[in-house]
Order: sequence, then structure tokens, then C-alpha cells
Amino acid sequence: METKELYREILNEHNINPSHKQNMNEPTFCLEGVNPSCGDQITLQMKLGDDGKIIDASFTGSGCAVSQASVDMMADVVIGKTKEEALELADIFDRMIKGTVSQEELEQLDEAAALQDVSHMPSRVKCAMLGWRTMKEMLGLPLDSK
Repeated sequence: METKELYREILNEHNINPSHKQNMNEPTFCLEGVNPSCGDQITLQMKLGDDGKIIDASFTGSGCAVSQASVDMMADVVIGKTKEEALELADIFDRMIKGTVSQEELEQLDEAAALQDVSHMPSRVKCAMLGWRTMKEMLGLPLDSK
């Protein structure tokens, strides 16, 4: 299967059948993210376990296929990770979009690596980054600022 076709298939699957698009009861963190250039908006929610690992992640909102699929893929990859590991994955995703990521790092992104070609579509970069940028901002907040 050609890379572009695989990209489209993964993107479409996460956009049409997102695993994490739902409201969460009693999240540890919750933050709205907006892409003012195109109107995409999400509310990202995460729940941390007693061990400090992300035990659940979800989102609500609306936007283009790229923004919605990207945040769904992000949720897949960060569940089971610590805040620090999730922030490192966000850094890897950012560097992937900028074209400065190693193959080893790229593999850590799992299906989110399918968005690598977005770097060649400047109008879609902010769409792909919305969930990741929101997560970075959210996980940097103190716990009492839900």
C-alpha cells in the first residue's frame, strides 16, 4: 500500500470512528484548545491514576478531519504514559512536523506518525498540532487549576 493511501486510511478511520471522542467523568485535567485560523476547537480531558500515569484521555469538539484524527491518535499513544512521557511524545510529534525527528523517535508515535506528511501541507500543520499543543499546555498546569 502506498504511503499516501495508508495516511488517508488511518486518518479517515480516526476521524470517522474516533475511539476517544466522548465526555469524561471527573477528569484530572481539562482544557479547551482552539485553532483560530480555521475554527477547529476541542476540549481535551485526561485522568491520572495514583501512579501518575494517564489512565484515560478523551476529547469533544469539532473541526476538520486532520484535527479530529490527530487528537484521537494522540489519546491512543499517551494512555499508559506519565505526564513527562506524554510531553516528550508531544515534543517528538512537533519535531516530526518540523522534519527533525529520527526514525526511532517516529516509531514511538505509533499511528500518529501517519501525519508526518502534514509537514508538506502548511495549512494543515496547525490542525494536526491542535490536540498536542493543548495537551502540552494542559499538562503544564498545576492539578488544582482543572
